Amino acid sequence: MTSLHDEGTGHAGRPGYDEQPGFLVDAFPTIRRPDAGTVLIGEWDAGGPEGQRAVLDGVAHAWAQTPLPAGFLSRVLLAGTDGRSVLNYAQWTSVAAHQEFVRTERTELRERVAAALDGAGVAGGPGPTRFRLYGSLLRDESPAPGCVVRVAFRTTGHDAARQLVDGLLDMFGGRQGGDGGIASHFHISEDGGQVVNYSEWTDAESHERIVGTALRDGGRVMDFIASVPGVEPQGFRRYTAPRGLVRA
Repeated sequence: MTSLHDEGTGHAGRPGYDEQPGFLVDAFPTIRRPDAGTVLIGEWDAGGPEGQRAVLDGVAHAWAQTPLPAGFLSRVLLAGTDGRSVLNYAQWTSVAAHQEFVRTERTELRERVAAALDGAGVAGGPGPTRFRLYGSLLRDESPAPGCVVRVAFRTTGHDAARQLVDGLLDMFGGRQGGDGGIASHFHISEDGGQVVNYSEWTDAESHERIVGTALRDGGRVMDFIASVPGVEPQGFRRYTAPRGLVRA
């Protein structure tokens, strides 16, 4: 379910990827994999198609050349259909595993990522936000996604975040709706201040149709969201074309 106005097949041959055995290349992440204990989500505005390509290529290449510990599960970059946005989604087995990697990582990775962002004119910013997967709407059958829609909300704390997500899960009985909808995965940030729905669709056109019907202003979904205190919708973006590594 997305609102507001799993696994894929990778491609070989990217520079540096042959140095990372045991990973799927340029695949969508498996959001509900049971070994994922923490998730990092962030976004960059690369300014336009050229900057977007530079960020995707540069950051993916930097990670492909880095020795990755057992606690690393995935880091995937997705290209916004607006031609400028880049979504960064990463999974680790635990917070401790990620923090240990940050503490001990070689400076080459940070330098390569910074160079890719600087080359595209992208400010580094505060970095990604830590989330945990809270709940999902699912279908009986789950085809490979062709498009991901990121739907964001600001919330005043964990109570508001859980009330929002629990209400949406109950409204749909735990089942993903919409022709072309595959799944909706609701993440709550560590501090309770954000909810992100990582929603999988067969294609962008399917999501466009549902926005104009079931998710229109004045419908039951949007009316429910408006009724939850402490929730501020932040809109959505559509993403395709995954770049990165997913542990097989």
